[in-house]
Amino acid sequence: MNPAQSDTEARVLLLDIEGTTTSADFVFQVLFPFARGNLKDFIGETLSSDELRAEIHLLRREHRQDAEAGLNPTSWDEQSDDSLIDSLVAYLGWLMERDRKSTPLKSIQGRIWEAGYLAGRLKGHVYPDVLPAFDRWRRRRKTICIFSSGSALAQRLLFQYSTAGDLTPYIERYFDTRIGSKKESQSYGRIAAELGCNPPDMLFISDVREELDAARQAGMKTALCVREQTEPVTLAHWVIRTFDEVFP
Repeated sequence: MNPAQSDTEARVLLLDIEGTTTSADFVFQVLFPFARGNLKDFIGETLSSDELRAEIHLLRREHRQDAEAGLNPTSWDEQSDDSLIDSLVAYLGWLMERDRKSTPLKSIQGRIWEAGYLAGRLKGHVYPDVLPAFDRWRRRRKTICIFSSGSALAQRLLFQYSTAGDLTPYIERYFDTRIGSKKESQSYGRIAAELGCNPPDMLFISDVREELDAARQAGMKTALCVREQTEPVTLAHWVIRTFDEVFP
């Protein structure tokens, strides 16, 4: 038995989404195109809202940093509302093409997806082993939390309107990049502190090695989730191919 499976070793399961609970194809082929297709209408309808204005402030700063770094982002023009809308649509599209883990981008995407879920136009994909695992872990008194680059809102919606039904009653907390980058160990320390939990009592499951390395550095136990791809043997992290292997 892997040490991370011991009841005395892990009380909290911290889960990634893309490639772990949910197919990456769903994110890239369904969610991202949906956000892009509805981006201009959403921005036009909410441009004067305090929420969007706060996101615009963050995007303006991010755009300036990209320009200063010589990344050649799309142009930015605020001479009129129409030019600002066009600038936002172009720059957000530029960020999406690069799969940038931008906090304001993820926040805007989450609000667009919310409308899609509520209208029944979107259904969150989860792998077939997710619901049985959540049920099993709850019976074994495990705490389930999510840490994803998508906004906390987007995370909750995916599980609330999932193909397996409403899974939110199983989930204690949602963490996004507002707590920090998924590739920085400090982020995992902050999550543990917010949960009032010692890092060694937590098991982080993800399909990204750099994230697992950061969690391990913070003191957490880790598992590399390998779903559809072929992954070489690693000595650094426990390798699983299904949640059936975790606290069976």
